[in-house]
Amino acid sequence: MINYNEYINNLKESLDDVEKRKDVIENISETLIKCFDNNNKLLVCGNGGSCSDAAHFVGELTCTFKSKNKKGLPAIDIGSSMTALTAWGNDFNFESFFERQVMALGKEKDILFLISTGGGNIKENTSMNLVRAANIAKKIGMKVISLIGKSGGELKKISDISFVVKSNETSHVQETHIVLLHMICEILDERYAK
Repeated sequence: MINYNEYINNLKESLDDVEKRKDVIENISETLIKCFDNNNKLLVCGNGGSCSDAAHFVGELTCTFKSKNKKGLPAIDIGSSMTALTAWGNDFNFESFFERQVMALGKEKDILFLISTGGGNIKENTSMNLVRAANIAKKIGMKVISLIGKSGGELKKISDISFVVKSNETSHVQETHIVLLHMICEILDERYAK
């Protein structure tokens, strides 16, 4: 049976750490603002639950968060096209799909924003599609921002800015990622509300 108190206390530990590192959230937000102000765009992706978080984040940016007067911001969820995903996965492989999307859509000074609970692990071959996307983004001249958890994995090494959630529990990493994404949205709302 679930121990509600323990679950909540473990999540609180991750959230308390967010308060201590608000400078990273502000740095991410300022980097996004600079990108948008210079007419560049944001590409966002993740796997599994993080793919859903990517779609959620892009929806908040292109539509509205709290302010109905905020202008739409140029953000693309590069994992949302099932047609492209299945075509590429069938003809080539899933591991290179995000890399291909970054090559097709990314330009110098755009940003690749990655969401991953583990950050990619070469030895365990996890989230290597995100690692490959990050590497090609850097070659193009894009900035790479990642929200990650656990050890931070390969993405911590590659990213220009990363926020590593203080937890090894996937569920708490994902819950904290949503809080971080909403905080970023709130900062962007303040900047872009008309």
